[in-house]
Amino acid sequence: MEGKLRELVARSEIWQVLQRYARGLDRIDNELARSCYWDDAIEDHNHFVGSPDGFIAFADRATLGFVSCQHGLLNHSCDLVGDDAYCETYYIFTGEMATPPHFMSTGRYIDHFQRRGGEWRIANRVTIVEGHYELGESQLGKGMPPAYGPGETKPASRDRNDISYHRPPVPRRPKTG
Repeated sequence: MEGKLRELVARSEIWQVLQRYARGLDRIDNELARSCYWDDAIEDHNHFVGSPDGFIAFADRATLGFVSCQHGLLNHSCDLVGDDAYCETYYIFTGEMATPPHFMSTGRYIDHFQRRGGEWRIANRVTIVEGHYELGESQLGKGMPPAYGPGETKPASRDRNDISYHRPPVPRRPKTG
């Protein structure tokens, strides 16, 4: 039972690293994204091969061309071998352009995680990009009025001002009248 519990904790910690990575890239939170890698890691990411710091700068340049972006993490498998883990995680990346077409990419992260000093991080990664797609404008939302009126600030931003960093998040108040 103790071995099963250790395995569950390890899998959960690895999954948390992957979620931190996606959030860090989407919010342009370089410190958060960087915390997912060991210093000696190599990121082999389609057109980029290099250090974690180099990759994060590359990713920023790419994603800042979008108004917003999201990494969705999907299927995940993880083989644990002591302080090493070998993982495959499917992803969908969407990037909203100022005007359509928007962008979507699908693929897989093939990761070697290592636990060092009790902490799991990415030791090496190969990102396999399996598809690129153009996305058109949705006809469903075209007739909707803007969600935020004059004087209201959108709660989404690509930095630590994003509402997801607020503790607690403060919603707008219902309009009376």
